[in-house]
Amino acid sequence: MSVITVGLLGFGTVGKGVYETINKHQERLQAITGKEVKVTAILVKNIEKHALPEKEVLLTDDFQKIIDLPKLDVVIDAIVGKEPGYTYMRQAILRGCHVITANKEMFAHHGSELKTLAKKHNVSLGFEATVGGGIPIIQTLKRLLNANKVERIEGILNGTSNFILTSMREERLSFEAALKIAQEKGYAEADPENDIEGYDAFYKAVVLSELVFGKGPDWGRSTRLGITDITSEQIDIASSLGLRFKHVASLEWNKDAVRCEVKPVLVGESHPLYRVEGVQNAVSIDADIVGNISLQGPGAGMFPTASAIVEDLIHLDANDFPDVFEEGKAKGEEAVMPVWALLGDTHSLELPNGFEFLGCSSDNAVIVKASEAAISSIACQKLTAYQILGDYQFSEAQAGQVQPV
Repeated sequence: MSVITVGLLGFGTVGKGVYETINKHQERLQAITGKEVKVTAILVKNIEKHALPEKEVLLTDDFQKIIDLPKLDVVIDAIVGKEPGYTYMRQAILRGCHVITANKEMFAHHGSELKTLAKKHNVSLGFEATVGGGIPIIQTLKRLLNANKVERIEGILNGTSNFILTSMREERLSFEAALKIAQEKGYAEADPENDIEGYDAFYKAVVLSELVFGKGPDWGRSTRLGITDITSEQIDIASSLGLRFKHVASLEWNKDAVRCEVKPVLVGESHPLYRVEGVQNAVSIDADIVGNISLQGPGAGMFPTASAIVEDLIHLDANDFPDVFEEGKAKGEEAVMPVWALLGDTHSLELPNGFEFLGCSSDNAVIVKASEAAISSIACQKLTAYQILGDYQFSEAQAGQVQPV
C-alpha cells in the first residue's frame, strides 16, 4: 500500500491531537484514501521538551530538514502567529506539497496569497481548522456556494468570550470573576486579549469573508470591539428584557465592499445564536436559495481542531476553492434601521430627531430604532448602546408606557 507522508509543524495541544487522531483512526483513513497516512516528521521549538513519538519519526527544530525530506506529501501547520507559519506554508507549496493550516492569524493576513499560490502549483490548501474548530463551516460553505449566494453570516466564533458571557449571566458574576474561572479551566490564556478584545473572532471573520465574498473586509473600516466593558448589571437588565449578550462576528456584502463587525450585541429568543452557551461556537448563514442554516459545535480544543485538520487531509483535492465572488451580485435589500438597547440611567434621556422609540424598562433601558450615526450622537448622555440582532418584540410586561423626556 502506498503512503501519504505528513510533516507536522508544532506539537502542542493541536499538534498532539492531530498525531494521535491519525494513529488511532488509521484503518478508517486507509479505507477512505486507499493509502496509509503516516506522520514522518515533527517540527518543535525545543527538542528537549518533547518525547519522540516513534523512533522512525524525525523530531527536529529545523524546518529545512523537513522540507528537504525525499518524500513529503502534506505539511500541516499547527503553530501560531503570522511567522514563521507563512514562510513555512509558502515553502511547502513551492515544493509541491499539499498544505493544511489551523493558524487563523497567519491565514487572515496571507490566505488569499496562499490560495493563489496553491492553485498555481496544483496543490490543495486546507483551512477548515482556522474557523470554528470542529464545526465544518468551510466545507459547508464550499458546497453551498455551488448554487447559493451567501448574503450574510453571523457567528459566535470565540469560545472564551462566549463562556465568560454565559458565566456572567448564569452565575451572576463580574467580568473579572468569570475571566478568572475561564483561565482556571484552560479556556482563556494568561494574556486573554486576543479572545476578549475580539482579535481571534476578527481573524476568523476575515477567512470567511475571503471564502464567501472573494475579498476580505477593509481592516481599517471594520469594527472590532471586546466584551470587557459589559457589567453584570447590564446583563441583568438584558435578561429582564428577554435578551442575552453574545460576542458576534457579522459579515455582509454592502454595495461594493464587505462590511465586517465583531462586537457585543443582544439577541432575543428567536435568534439562532440565543441558545449557544459556554465554549460552544456557532455560525448562522443566510443565503438566497436555501434561506437560513445554522451550524453549532465545539470551537476549539485538541480533538475538535484535529478533526477539522484530518477532514482536510482526506479531501486533498487540488484547487478545491469556490470561484471568486462576483462583486455586486449579492441580493439587494432595502436597508433596515437597526434596533438598539440603550442601557444606563434613562430617566432624563432626551431622544433627538432620527430616533424611533419602541419601549422602555423602568429607568435603566430604552429600546429604539436609529442609525449608527444617530446612536453616536447621544454618546455624551452616559448610556451604552448595544445593537439587537434579529426580530425582537416586547411583551406587555417588558414594554414601558412612558416616553422618555
